[in-house]
Amino acid sequence: MSRLAAIDPGRSKCGLVLADPEASRVLAAGVLPPLRCRELLLQWCNQHPFAKVLLGDGTGSQPWLPWLAEQQLSTLLVPEAGTTLAARERYWQLERPRGWRCLLPRGLRLPPRDVDDVVAQILLERHLDRLLTRTSDLKLLVR
Repeated sequence: MSRLAAIDPGRSKCGLVLADPEASRVLAAGVLPPLRCRELLLQWCNQHPFAKVLLGDGTGSQPWLPWLAEQQLSTLLVPEAGTTLAARERYWQLERPRGWRCLLPRGLRLPPRDVDDVVAQILLERHLDRLLTRTSDLKLLVR
């Protein structure tokens, strides 16, 4: 199996993840405006073609479907229900709380940034039925 990409589509920002399923590892992640997300997805595809793009079926997915088909990218529309809440929890597994956040009960911790990339990662993890790791040097691409 080759690389997979996942998109948490939105109107103003999208979460985007590129992963190597064989290594169970996230290679790149970002929270970007839709246009920049499309550019980056094409850049990734030109560098290392990937097997499939998983697209969350939420409100922002409709403009993506024809565009992905036009790019001839194999696409799988996947359920997005519950991913935002799950991403808040998953964020703290990926980024250990520091400072005063350690003192808060888990249920009261809110991530200090947008977690759309984590939502995209959860879409991949659900599809693969296993967790993906992030290396400590992974730089989050943001607007």
